Amino acid sequence: MFNREKIEKGVKLILEGIGEDPERPGLKQTPSRIARMFEEIFKGLFPPEEELLQCVEGEIHDEMVLIKEIPFYSICEHHLLPFFGYAHIAYIPDGRIVGLSELPKALDWLSKRPQVQERLTKQLADLIMEKLKPKGCMVVIEAEHLCMSMRGIKKPGAKTVTSAVRGIFRKTLTTRQEALELIKGKSR
Repeated sequence: MFNREKIEKGVKLILEGIGEDPERPGLKQTPSRIARMFEEIFKGLFPPEEELLQCVEGEIHDEMVLIKEIPFYSICEHHLLPFFGYAHIAYIPDGRIVGLSELPKALDWLSKRPQVQERLTKQLADLIMEKLKPKGCMVVIEAEHLCMSMRGIKKPGAKTVTSAVRGIFRKTLTTRQEALELIKGKSR
């Protein structure tokens, strides 16, 4: 359960802990701003507002569907700093398809919680397999982690790439290669 009051108290303690005055004019509203922001960026901790990955009635398709370069933002659970980048999602329907916006909605819901990229990739592939029952799916996520860019090793621009491969994409090399070639054909 989301508790705005606890977050505001915690932010005040952090400000005091770094030697700031939480009552200073520029910081006075920061605890409430952070609480509102957390409610938005961690909404994936709560049930989705609508059912995810609803199939389109009356449509049948059995060829690859790929949505690439879907921007996303998440929060690294180790340092509570953002990681962000692009997801590429491919699936081969076993008849049932979803509206194109359904896959980015699922990505958004799963990314709006304290996360690690590896788990996010796996959760999205597993959700697609569970809900759509496709012949297979592949999720590739490439992201920059601010916990690596602005602190610690300080390597801005370094990208982490993760993948989750299920069904026919795992079993058939040519299918996996086709999806990877389509992803590589950058449109940016």
